[in-house]
Amino acid sequence: MLFSLCVPRFSLTLITAAMAASATLSYGQALSKNAGLVYPAKPVRLVTSAPGGGVDFTARLLALGLTAKLGHQFVVDNRGGTHVSSVTVANAVPDGYTVLVQNNTLWIAPLFEKATYSVSQLAPVVLASRSLNMLVVHPSLPVHSVKELIALAKAKPGEVNYAAGLVGSANFLAGELFKQMAGVNLVRISYKGGGPALNDVIAGQVKIMFATTGSAMPHVKSGRLRALAVTSAEPTALVPGLPAIAATVPGYESLTFCGLFVPAKTAPAIIARLNDAARKYLELTETKERFLVSGVEAASSTPQQFDAAIKADTARVEKVLQATGLRAE
Repeated sequence: MLFSLCVPRFSLTLITAAMAASATLSYGQALSKNAGLVYPAKPVRLVTSAPGGGVDFTARLLALGLTAKLGHQFVVDNRGGTHVSSVTVANAVPDGYTVLVQNNTLWIAPLFEKATYSVSQLAPVVLASRSLNMLVVHPSLPVHSVKELIALAKAKPGEVNYAAGLVGSANFLAGELFKQMAGVNLVRISYKGGGPALNDVIAGQVKIMFATTGSAMPHVKSGRLRALAVTSAEPTALVPGLPAIAATVPGYESLTFCGLFVPAKTAPAIIARLNDAARKYLELTETKERFLVSGVEAASSTPQQFDAAIKADTARVEKVLQATGLRAE
């Protein structure tokens, strides 16, 4: 009888392990459920690219806003290029204390070359800012609208050129997408960067460029360049009065997005809390004005909307790659 009440040692071990696993699972579920209520309880790292660029600027404004909204310090941690910062966050503990601030390069780079991270390792939190390009031409080119430019390019196929930076850059993608969607044959003149490309357009050696608003606007105001349109889907406060290319070429849009990401397994409650705080800050009038001064638009979105924007942008880039057969330089 006593024997029947005994439990073999290995069975006790299994039972103990099962109880421990169950307790751990219950604790993890409770932690995940309540994560948004207690988060953050300590400083948070905002990992981003090298200092001085547009992504770093967005990260620093977000750090100020999130610190004010959530009551704990958000500290910018510059980690060099997109690859290094993305890998750092993709491999971080998914507890909400290591957050990535990054732009389109995050999901575009893997389309061009092998990366040691996958976009699926990261969860989008909020779209924080947008920057766009302007379609500008040298004043000697006899066009004053996108419609007139298309007509000229179709009348003289292969005779009208445009300047662009490296393959994969924002101005390259904007130009190649325009060629496809407008059905025109513009000759691309490649440069090592946007600066040298813009200089040659100002000099009249090349006639067209999809330049950043910040770099082109002073030359538009001085009359050395003529602005035709912006690459956003709608007109923008960045360039008041200038139409969108999409008004002539329906569906056209070429933007640089920047936003927040966390490791993919981060608790939904933490993502929701980060999203709520970021949106409240980004939607403030003074925040929008801070972004505009630097030539960038403040944005705001749900995680789902940001994810949809990333997928749509990826599809546009893939279309350009298929048409050109080119890879990033």
